[in-house]
Amino acid sequence: MTTGPRVLLYSDDHTVREQVRLAVGPRLGAGAPDIRWTEAATAAAVVSAAEGGRFDLLVLDGEADKAGGMGLCRQLKNEIYDCPPVLVITARRDDAWLASWSLADGVVSRPLDALTLQQAVVDTLVPVA
Repeated sequence: MTTGPRVLLYSDDHTVREQVRLAVGPRLGAGAPDIRWTEAATAAAVVSAAEGGRFDLLVLDGEADKAGGMGLCRQLKNEIYDCPPVLVITARRDDAWLASWSLADGVVSRPLDALTLQQAVVDTLVPVA
């Protein structure tokens, strides 16, 4: 039995986490295995989970209060050996340059479009060679 991708989803707002999960859907395509989501509401929980667990993708809310996903992404990329790919969600398309500063592997801006977000998850999980 094939297991689905393990995705760590961070936002301090439970409605954002729910929006992301609903937009991406339960799997990445027809017949694909279910995504295994792990949710985190604090930066400390993300760091602990990223250090201790094995994830295929981290999805970070760039607009989270106290510790935004972009700063957290940069920290993880600099501190965790072989950090998994990171997809950052920004408030505006114009914030994409900040996501590149954060060393994010992918970026999606609000408002969240389900097709765009799901494609970004796929593209970030399976980078083009």
